[in-house]
Amino acid sequence: MLQKVGFLPGFNKQVTPTGAEAQWTGGDFVRFRYGTPEKIGGWEQLGEHKLTGAGRALHHFDDNAGIKYAAIGTNRILYVYSGGQYYDITPIKNTITGCNFSTISGQASVTITFPSPHGMNEDDIVFLDTVTAPPGSGYTDAKFEDKKFMATTVPTATTITVTLDTNASGTTNNVGSCRAQTYYSVGPAQQLGGYGFGTGQWSGTSSGPATTTLATGLAADASVTSVVLASSAALPTSGTIRIGTEDISFTANDTSTNTLSGGARAADGTTLAVHSIGATVTDITDYVGWGDASSADFTIDPGLWVLDNYGTKLIALIYNGQCFEWDAAATNPTGNRATIISGAPTASRHVLVSPTDRHLIFFGTETTIGTSSSQDAMFIRFSDQESLSDYTPTSTNTAGTQRLAQGSKIMGAIRGRDAIYIWTDSAIFLMRFVGQPFTFSFEHVGTNCGLIGKNACMEVDGTAFWMSENGFFSYSGQLQSMPCLVEDHVFEGLNSTPRDLINAGLNNLFGEVSWFYCSTGSDVVDRVVTYNYLESAITKKPIWTTGTLPRTAWSDSSIFDKPHACYYSNSDDASYDVVGNTDGTTIYYEQEKGTDQINAGGNITAVAAHVISGDFDITQKRAAQGQMLGTPDMRGDGEYLMKIRRFLPDFISQTGNTQITLMLRDYPNSSAASSPLGPFTITDATDKVDTRARGRGIALKIANTGTTTGGAYQAQDWKLGTFRLDIQPDGRR
Repeated sequence: MLQKVGFLPGFNKQVTPTGAEAQWTGGDFVRFRYGTPEKIGGWEQLGEHKLTGAGRALHHFDDNAGIKYAAIGTNRILYVYSGGQYYDITPIKNTITGCNFSTISGQASVTITFPSPHGMNEDDIVFLDTVTAPPGSGYTDAKFEDKKFMATTVPTATTITVTLDTNASGTTNNVGSCRAQTYYSVGPAQQLGGYGFGTGQWSGTSSGPATTTLATGLAADASVTSVVLASSAALPTSGTIRIGTEDISFTANDTSTNTLSGGARAADGTTLAVHSIGATVTDITDYVGWGDASSADFTIDPGLWVLDNYGTKLIALIYNGQCFEWDAAATNPTGNRATIISGAPTASRHVLVSPTDRHLIFFGTETTIGTSSSQDAMFIRFSDQESLSDYTPTSTNTAGTQRLAQGSKIMGAIRGRDAIYIWTDSAIFLMRFVGQPFTFSFEHVGTNCGLIGKNACMEVDGTAFWMSENGFFSYSGQLQSMPCLVEDHVFEGLNSTPRDLINAGLNNLFGEVSWFYCSTGSDVVDRVVTYNYLESAITKKPIWTTGTLPRTAWSDSSIFDKPHACYYSNSDDASYDVVGNTDGTTIYYEQEKGTDQINAGGNITAVAAHVISGDFDITQKRAAQGQMLGTPDMRGDGEYLMKIRRFLPDFISQTGNTQITLMLRDYPNSSAASSPLGPFTITDATDKVDTRARGRGIALKIANTGTTTGGAYQAQDWKLGTFRLDIQPDGRR
């Protein structure tokens, strides 16, 4: 007898497949609409190029003429995308003339020597122009002219090496010339760290200590305690360094001048010594003494941007660094670079523009503007209204400051419908514009609900959603813990070290908020969990899905018709614009486009979606009025084996072929296996399928497996309807 088979929307991963009767237990690349699962939309590459580094921030805006822009911040370069083209608008840190080259015959490594300290780290970017190639090297001017290079190594404060794609044919030494424009250092593509005894190594060292070089020499004088480095960006705000055999402590790290100060020479019983320019400097802050336990809990911040717009001006902050502006309304804007905002703080964790009153607000910023060593992770500073440069509070302006009290650091902030939401690592605050004399009010509205990572929050229709260390939360006037039937699957499979790589994305076309994160054992984003707030409100039940869609940044449809997102590969270095790139590449996609993945050149990759149910079983029940004796009850407890003779597929919509599998098991701990005749290929002309399936518990799997049939491209898409199964008892064992 044919019976309908129905399932509740969303995944339930908190129980076993046998316990998830009438529910879906998992899948990939699927969503639920009107209670039934369907394959998600495809995505298509925007532009023809792969970008350098990991795309960590994405912001859409337009100018007064309606020209649309997408700002994309990778851990190496700041791009804008417009009209199908990418433009590099990264600010220039230093412009140094009089540089020259050295080459070695048969090698692709080229040394660039600067006449003064360059302030670069490994993997930083330098742009070369006005080039005279080194005579005798075999290289032409065009090999270097108007090209960006990634620093392969930084041997000294005045030299770097870069790697070309061809070998030199001759050995040269400090010949030729060029001008070098160095980019601001944003940071690494990954967020790595460790803690506990495992961080301490033999002889008290630590794994991968930060190193740099001296920019100025040091005399053997105990009164000389300021140390100027090529770069101090990778060092903590206080600690100890080692130069040769001498240890030097410091209590302040001014990254704007790369200067360490406030400490003492010959620390830890070492001896004063003379140190020359270019000497290697090692951070030994986390080194431990003989017999002492290592208790370091240190994570190197990843290279991140925070992006917003102040009218037609793009606001771009380097995470824990300086803030820049780029004006889309300027003459030939894509030919200009971003420039530093004069008078603004030089070290901040976050920035945004207040919604109606137009204050530029810095979070986790400096208590003394221009002194990066005064950065306070809980301190907020905002500009005068309609000003990007005035941050000094007076009786005649609306600039001001505030320090939050709950938590140890501000994690993130977003604009809401009627307030700004601010999260620390343990609490949530609301910031509202109230006018003079206080300008903004601050309200503490939640505790033990801090943000897990700086981009793990989203607001839609007056409700904020975010991911915390201990679950998912929402706030719409009242703090609520969100019921989640995939919570254990997410948090037990989460790599929590790269927490600042977690990013939330809104897809208002389907009423979804997604969190993209790194799974256990992965240092790159490779998983997603999605909450359907629209369907959940309709059904009054939380609808969650999980999957493997990896996106490192996301922007919803508003300026552009569809959502856009970034995908990062750490194994593909073939970016279009940087010679010697070793930091991976980013592809910029338009989401919900077509049915599959389409990359540059029309290369199509199938989006292999599937969804699988929990087991359903049957039992015998007494006949009700008008019902045949022995009619099976699909709400049974698996007392009887059942036989499925046939099923009638039902799809609300179907493009191409789909595949149906009946997964059989006799006992809860048995491995599920396909029925003997399955899997079954279903076309839009399939009326019924004979199965010969037999088992105590049976699960239903719907999938599509490819995009080609007979070598020709075939789009595949589906939305499930209501299946009917011909089920009957088949005896007891």
